[in-house]
Amino acid sequence: MPALRKISFYFAIVALVAIAFSDLEITTLNPWLELSLLLQGFTAPSFLDTSTLADALFKTLAFAFQGVVIAAILGFALALGFKRYWVRAFCAFIRSVHELFWALIFIQITGLSPLTGFIAILIPFTGIFAKVFAEILEETDHHAQQSLTPNTSLLSQLLYTRFTIAWPQLRSYINYRLECGIRSSAILGFVGLPTLGFELESFFKQGDYAQAAALLYVFFILIASLKYLLKPALMPLYTLAAFIYMPPVAHVSWSMVGVFLSQDIVPVSLQAGDIPAFLSWFKELWLTQILEGVFNSLILTQIALVSSALLTLLLFPLASKLFFSKAPRALGQSLLIVMRSCPEYLLGFVGLLILGPSMLPAIIALTLHNSAVIAHLLALQSAQLTFRHDRSQGVNLYFYETLPRLYGNFLALLFYRWEVILRETAILGMLGIPTLGFYIDSAFEEIRFDRAMVLILITALLNILVDNIAVYFRRRLHLNSQPQSL
Repeated sequence: MPALRKISFYFAIVALVAIAFSDLEITTLNPWLELSLLLQGFTAPSFLDTSTLADALFKTLAFAFQGVVIAAILGFALALGFKRYWVRAFCAFIRSVHELFWALIFIQITGLSPLTGFIAILIPFTGIFAKVFAEILEETDHHAQQSLTPNTSLLSQLLYTRFTIAWPQLRSYINYRLECGIRSSAILGFVGLPTLGFELESFFKQGDYAQAAALLYVFFILIASLKYLLKPALMPLYTLAAFIYMPPVAHVSWSMVGVFLSQDIVPVSLQAGDIPAFLSWFKELWLTQILEGVFNSLILTQIALVSSALLTLLLFPLASKLFFSKAPRALGQSLLIVMRSCPEYLLGFVGLLILGPSMLPAIIALTLHNSAVIAHLLALQSAQLTFRHDRSQGVNLYFYETLPRLYGNFLALLFYRWEVILRETAILGMLGIPTLGFYIDSAFEEIRFDRAMVLILITALLNILVDNIAVYFRRRLHLNSQPQSL
């Protein structure tokens, strides 16, 4: 426990130092007026255009089911070879680039087509599934496999022993990833794909908060009902319906693809073989964009990580049966569902409308979403704790009996979310915050694809670095058990 307190203290100090370098200014003239208009819209939602709502919802679900189900299959195949270095490196790279950036890349090749949305979810989710599936299989009891006869094939050994034992965890994680896939599919609308995010962005920009509220309420209900809808027997039917409703196809000009891959994304100096000119070009990019983007991404990440930790400690008792009876606990669980159902990008977008362009909307968005995810998991874990009959009550039960026993799991969950938060800071830059995502989005808008690809590569390397640091801390502090349903 002393080691856990020590690392927590150091992370808190880093976050406090980061605040000194952050931009937390509220720049709108009257944020309360905009907030009151938003609240009015949410108290009187408008469901007038049901056809638009239904089409956007079905397309959001289609992208999610297509991308997640195929990614789970590919991820499982890669998990079987995850001990190979090249497999781990490949999966680390593809999952470190956010879905929105994959979408921006493939829009240049396949346009605003269903294929773009399918690929944007498929690629990073495959890397995520591979990593998590490999960890689940590795931590599964191997004794059953060792009892088989020596001539049993490796595939049979896996399917009839470890896979069977690990299946409940694998299925639980697939269900969670479907929830994530639906959120990711929704925000693909912010780059032009016809999902809920496209409609939400339009309504919010027009100040039509009543229509936006209607879409969000439907989205919340959908996320809350997933545990009842995602039955294993129905998954093949859902997936088939998704491919029938919106086949992932696109009209592709292969000559344009060749130009994009061989010329557009390659700096002109490299195409000419002029290494000194390339180094000069990269140095300018490093000094004017990369350094500031990396610095702001890390500042935002560390503040959001610690603020998420603090809010989690306040929230998880609301959903725990240790502290509240059924009725108030249902309200707490509903609050967490709403908070974790909202994608960070959407929360940041709304915060930007109210507070203006600064790091503050991004910090609030990241904190609300990630604290709800971790608080939900901690509440589930608290239900599995056993206590003496003469246990303490109230505040003493929380501070002296529950929190000390959950603190290791709490830190493990935070370290798992660390890299996720960093990935999200990149795309929040598309809202105007000068993280790496801000410069990536600007490069795409200026049709400077060579610059965009270098910045995306830097983003991926930064994510891989932070992920490795998080793995080191989990192992050093003996927190390396795989949390379920991350």
